[in-house]
Amino acid sequence: MIARFLFPLFFLLTYINFSYAQILQSGRYEIVQSWSQEKNFNRTYWVKVPPTAKGKALPLFIFLHGNGGNAEKAQGIARRYRKISDEYIMVFAQGYKKSWNIVSERSKAPDREFIEAIVTDLISYSNVRASGVTLMGSSNGAAMVNQIAIETRLDCFTHYITLVSQLNNWQHDGAAFKAKGDQNNYTKTVLPLKGKFLMNVSGEDDKLVPYVGGPSTGIRAKEGKLHFVNAERSTFLWAKHYGFTGDQLEQPTEESNTYDIYSYMDGVVVHYKMNKRAHNAGGALTEAMLEDFLSQK
Repeated sequence: MIARFLFPLFFLLTYINFSYAQILQSGRYEIVQSWSQEKNFNRTYWVKVPPTAKGKALPLFIFLHGNGGNAEKAQGIARRYRKISDEYIMVFAQGYKKSWNIVSERSKAPDREFIEAIVTDLISYSNVRASGVTLMGSSNGAAMVNQIAIETRLDCFTHYITLVSQLNNWQHDGAAFKAKGDQNNYTKTVLPLKGKFLMNVSGEDDKLVPYVGGPSTGIRAKEGKLHFVNAERSTFLWAKHYGFTGDQLEQPTEESNTYDIYSYMDGVVVHYKMNKRAHNAGGALTEAMLEDFLSQK
């Protein structure tokens, strides 16, 4: 008699568990962290689940604001990229002291762990896809995207997008990628996960994050100003890491009046040089460009 009831009981329990599976809703969420500046600090992020989801499991698209930015206001990009915001669950994380912990910023927070905790938490929801996570940042937020791409062991990240911040000389010393370390000394060589896609957008006339590399006019480092890798060189270093075996491109693969494209491995790694643009070059990234990159699988 017992055996006769095991089969239906199994399906009853399965139905109950499925019925009570958590569904992610739009709203404000928190992750609690402690570090040298804070103890049990509530770190905030906002989630926008598209009304078009209707029970489907959608991938995450996480955006990191620039220095002095605000995650709540950054949600405006969802209005700019309307189609993408209908196809992804948009996430906007707030940096501590409005910054992300790169080299000598105001924040000393464990930001990689913060973003990883957000992802780990959100993919536990039934309407969130556990793979195909896109991470996009602007300026200081883009520097954080680079650092996460360098250090993370979470394989669910697939697409990285850096707006107006290529690699700096602490993150890549010319020979290898570097982990930040607890004291931001960037001494440990690391091998980033492979099999990813990366897009960089930089402004030809950017002086804050100089396109040609060298010291910033305003971003400080531990000694003097923060130095950057040449934007085209930075793109090549990522392409080489992801499997490109040729030489660095000396000429763009596509040109127009407003931008030049340097594309490696059919768009696995792609760089947009926004002509006559400065630190506002991220504003020239259209939804069509973004969709084309995200279509890379």
